[in-house]
Amino acid sequence: MGVLQDKIALVTGGAQGLGEAICQRLAAEGCHVVVADVNLEAATGTANAITAQTDRQSLAVKVDVTNEEQVATMVAQTLDKFGRLDVVVSNAGVLVAEEITEFPADKWRFVMDVNLYGYFLVAKHAAKPMKEQRSGAIVQINSKSGKKGSFKNSAYAASKFGGIGLTQSIALDLAEYNVRANAVCPGNLLDSPLWVNSLYSQYAKKWGITEAEVRQKYIDQVPMKRGCTYTDVCNVVVFLASDQASYMTGQAINVTGGQEMR
Repeated sequence: MGVLQDKIALVTGGAQGLGEAICQRLAAEGCHVVVADVNLEAATGTANAITAQTDRQSLAVKVDVTNEEQVATMVAQTLDKFGRLDVVVSNAGVLVAEEITEFPADKWRFVMDVNLYGYFLVAKHAAKPMKEQRSGAIVQINSKSGKKGSFKNSAYAASKFGGIGLTQSIALDLAEYNVRANAVCPGNLLDSPLWVNSLYSQYAKKWGITEAEVRQKYIDQVPMKRGCTYTDVCNVVVFLASDQASYMTGQAINVTGGQEMR
């Protein structure tokens, strides 16, 4: 029996990367899982893997989190299949990095729309059945960039700073209904597809060093001398979603190996 046995969980951006890992971990902890993503084919693959590898049910849903009608439909589909909603993980996010004077305004707004407005829409519609149930947990995947400004990365940092304020406000709105809202702030996921397939090469070219040197540069910033892993993040997501965190709301938990102490 997992700590979330028979809970109904919904994860946005759940088709791949960290979102996929969260879906799989929630299923391992006993949840039936709704895998929501803009990429329905990939979401279906993740959902099928859960049902094949566990005894848990899963549902794939196509959603653009910046589209309120689609977000409302996503929650309605969840309720139609499972009858309730216990855990929502707002994981869908994007990153576009540019120096402030060179940042295209449309790209800046796109990051804000997905990371902040999208989180608002997901929380808004997920909270409605949770209020009626008088129970539920909303978990936002934030970032260490929600605690400290990020070099040539203003849109992402602004969206994540805003996400922490939104999390606290949601927590205040919903506390009387026994619905909790918290955020997880991971450090650099140095083995994730984003880093391996994109960021290492970008930074190596920008700084004139090797990709291995880029990786070491980021490891050296962490007192614990390693990158953040999916397991590190999932451990905290499960805790915040569970009754073990029943007296925690409005929090933004660092999972950074001590990096934010510096």
